[in-house]
Amino acid sequence: MGKFSDRPDIEAAAQKVKPAIGAKREIAHLPTVLWEGEAVDMLATGQYGGGVGLVALTDRRLLFLKHGILSQALEDFPLGNISSVQWAGGMLMGTLSVYASGNRADIKSVPKPHGEALSARLRAVIAAPPAAAPVVAPVPAQDVASRLATLDQLRVAGAITDQEYQERRAAILASI
Repeated sequence: MGKFSDRPDIEAAAQKVKPAIGAKREIAHLPTVLWEGEAVDMLATGQYGGGVGLVALTDRRLLFLKHGILSQALEDFPLGNISSVQWAGGMLMGTLSVYASGNRADIKSVPKPHGEALSARLRAVIAAPPAAAPVVAPVPAQDVASRLATLDQLRVAGAITDQEYQERRAAILASI
């Protein structure tokens, strides 16, 4: 099958699932709805909200995209809001149920192998402990006071403008 996207992450995900006819339009439109720096992990096709479209798992969210000629739809579920995932498969297709923020979204007619893989990956992602926030050492008060005094001396000497003084002062105070 031909190339789906110029983006390596989207191309790799699309090649794994060989999406059904009709999903090429969504794959082509996918880069326009991704956030800056967001990477696509997995793709699948499915039916949601009355339309057939593309299900994309990224490093930040699960999204459903339908980009038809007459109608478009986009719904996303930030990974931090997803509390659980269920997969119910038949012989060929299945339903991926996503529970997020107290709501349930059923994405139907997902090809069985893609749905099983997507649900397993989602479970692994939501089960992983959140990344620890970096520990920032508090700025000693003496250091802040000396920085403010130096900044004031620069303003009095005319080395910086009043606007630069205000901006830098605000930055120093925000570091506390």
